[in-house]
Amino acid sequence: MSEKQELIAKMLEMQKKFMDFEQANGVEMEDYFVAEEGHLLNGFRQEYMDLANKLVDMAHAEKGSHR
Repeated sequence: MSEKQELIAKMLEMQKKFMDFEQANGVEMEDYFVAEEGHLLNGFRQEYMDLANKLVDMAHAEKGSHR
């Protein structure tokens, strides 16, 4: 599996975990933005954004374009 495919698979896995959590528990804005240590959403937003940015950078490099 290529690195790009691995990133996409990881992002899809994270989306599924988020949706499952949200459907079972609901999500408060505070938990989404500043969840406490040990909470499923602690660091989630930053990790997902980092993966998405890496994927975008890879796509630009692949096409020879710039952000």
